[in-house]
Amino acid sequence: MTNKNRQILVTSALPYANGAIHLGHMLEYIQTDIWARFQRSQGHECYFAWADDAHGTPVMLWARAEGKTPEELIDMMNEQHKTDFRDFGISFDNYSSTHSEYNRELVELIYGRLDQNGYIERRPVEQFYDEEEGMFLPDRFIRGTCPKCGTQDQYGDSCESCGSTYSPTDLIDPHSAVTGSKPVMKASEHYFVRLGDFEDALKDWIASGALQSEISNKLQEWFTDGLRDWDISRDEPYFGFRIPGTEDKYFYVWVDAPVGYMASFKELCVKKGLDFEAWWGKDSNAEVHHFIGKDIVYFHTLFWPAMLMGANMRTPTAVYAHGFLTVDGAKMSKSRGTFISARTYLDHLHPDYLRYYYAAKLGPGTGDIDLNLEDFVLRVNSDVVGKVVNIASRCAGFIGRQFDGKLSDSLHRPELFQQFVEARAGIAADFEERNYQSAVRRIMKLADEANRYIDEEKPWLQIKEEGKKAHVHEVCTQGINLFSILMSYLSPVLPFTAERAGAFLNRDVSVWRNIDKPLLGVTVNTFQPLLTRVDPLKVNAVIEASKESLKPAKSASSAPAGPVIEPLAAEITIDDFLKLDLRVARIVKAEAIPEADKLLRLTLDIGNETRIVFAGIKSAYNAAQLEGRLTVMVANLKPRKMRFGTSEGMVLAAGPGGKDLFILEPGEGATPGMRVT
Repeated sequence: MTNKNRQILVTSALPYANGAIHLGHMLEYIQTDIWARFQRSQGHECYFAWADDAHGTPVMLWARAEGKTPEELIDMMNEQHKTDFRDFGISFDNYSSTHSEYNRELVELIYGRLDQNGYIERRPVEQFYDEEEGMFLPDRFIRGTCPKCGTQDQYGDSCESCGSTYSPTDLIDPHSAVTGSKPVMKASEHYFVRLGDFEDALKDWIASGALQSEISNKLQEWFTDGLRDWDISRDEPYFGFRIPGTEDKYFYVWVDAPVGYMASFKELCVKKGLDFEAWWGKDSNAEVHHFIGKDIVYFHTLFWPAMLMGANMRTPTAVYAHGFLTVDGAKMSKSRGTFISARTYLDHLHPDYLRYYYAAKLGPGTGDIDLNLEDFVLRVNSDVVGKVVNIASRCAGFIGRQFDGKLSDSLHRPELFQQFVEARAGIAADFEERNYQSAVRRIMKLADEANRYIDEEKPWLQIKEEGKKAHVHEVCTQGINLFSILMSYLSPVLPFTAERAGAFLNRDVSVWRNIDKPLLGVTVNTFQPLLTRVDPLKVNAVIEASKESLKPAKSASSAPAGPVIEPLAAEITIDDFLKLDLRVARIVKAEAIPEADKLLRLTLDIGNETRIVFAGIKSAYNAAQLEGRLTVMVANLKPRKMRFGTSEGMVLAAGPGGKDLFILEPGEGATPGMRVT
């Protein structure tokens, strides 16, 4: 066993507060939870603390569209997120929000120390300004062509294609993601962290083994290009914490987001009477482990440790990045029903199914993970149900019927039990190194050995032979004990199944120190099915429910952007027509585009989201008269990049043209998101 005196704080990347949790998010949270549960199973003092990422322009605009305050919306989403996490077995000790007063105090403390130590610089900058919206544009609300690789429709701060980072002003053909208009340059004073001052210290920290090798190698590219000063301020309007001493400057969301790890833990310290400084002070002996996606490595391995260094605080022990999730080999897709929310999954399937499948796929590196739905069914049914749970079900009946639920006082083949116990070191090492797929392989190899043992002994035949009853008692007792060990090894992965197994065995299987103590001469409870086989029909139901997830919105002005209009041209077959997903859409906003003769820019509410569509109906409609009306759109049309922005669908219209052009309108009783058939 490893050192039992470790103090460990575990965090996951903060989910953004303006959206539901989906299975891509759950990959990381399950990965983190398995590691935290494993550490607790070893007897370590391990806490899991994190929060919603609640600040930024998207939340501000979302609240404006809903007619609510940002605080109302982030509180609502915080409760939804916590419910999803609990139902997936995520064992967080505290889940907070970056909008908490704990976070405000720590952000201001760290900023004050950075400023006092000479790491903050103030200077005027020219930045993009959306004249239509009347606001400076955050990096993520500017889209354009990457200046490094030429990929179109990239964010203003980094390219998803080549991974390069740059200034928004470096983008080619930039446009506002809020209105689609071409932004202008406008001057404003901004606040910067002198990131280059930390270059040597950051190199030492990176070389300390805190990062995976592939991440360390990637970081060298940024050092080669030179570390730029980091802009930590944003102009009003902005939802976040105001920078002390200013009237209209706010901390950039990536300042207070990582501090949210500390703030959530400080909140926990107050609740449990823990010493915050002992964990986060400069000389702390505690461990801090961050689990993140590989898309946010830059912030966690350069900005975040630099902030801590400048504030005279400890740096993370390790930052672990993972890859992205694909479903059936492709990006998650709403049209194919593979953009699956956590809640939709939970409405149909057991959480331990997905937890096991992710564990069986996750290694210590940053490679992407594919959720192959056919393989998902086969693997869970074969491994968890067909191998592990099967061991208990094969033996429990004999113990219950023949021996009144009492295990024997001795084991048949005690060396087999010892073989399972001795596998602990290798399995523990795999879990420690986040090599869950290797741990699962080891455990399933043992499960095969246990089933082979039962097959060889054939208790169902021996119980019929005279004088064999005592032998069958020992064999089935051995089987129950091997099952107990396997469930201990799997307890970080399958918490719900492990809890039910513990109720059957009258033992907490999540405590690994009990593994080498066999259950002998004790009574077990009546065996109940621990986990049923995955029903492929329920998997199909998840897919169908995800396709039909465009639910009616609470108001005419719902979430983000939407669909485009284009007339039908070439002849199609009935098979082609059946591919169309026609939806009722409410026109939330209609705007004329001065530079375009035919186009109106429509914001369409289609239930659980809004989309932006450029429709060629300007000759027939005044923009103002369209707002609030219902129409019909093609919801599964591939987005099309146009001169004025990206059109995300098609509005259906008919007529000879000019003023005689009519958008299609659904009948009475229609609501946004309703399918048109």
